[in-house]
Amino acid sequence: MHIYTKIYEFAASAGAFEGYVYGKKKINPDELTNWVGNIVAGYQHLPPDVLEEFQTSLDRTLGRAVESLVSALGAEHPLVTKLNTVIVDPSARSADDFVFKKWFQDS
Repeated sequence: MHIYTKIYEFAASAGAFEGYVYGKKKINPDELTNWVGNIVAGYQHLPPDVLEEFQTSLDRTLGRAVESLVSALGAEHPLVTKLNTVIVDPSARSADDFVFKKWFQDS
């Protein structure tokens, strides 16, 4: 698989995951186990130089998702601890932090 395809598939999965868990009060962890496993596995299969390019954005996306999970499942839940392994900057955490300007928006 071409590296651009891997990047797209990974980013789409992480973004969809964030949207799926956002703001939910009740979460069935069984529905998310494979999804989280695929996100972590996809992350581990990307080269370090690629990850370096988007890690800050990933920290924000998965940070928001993790905060939603923490609210529903608790900070020590295995899904939370597993996702935390791919977040480099844990300070980028707020379930409602959507103010970051994307690269394609006008300045």
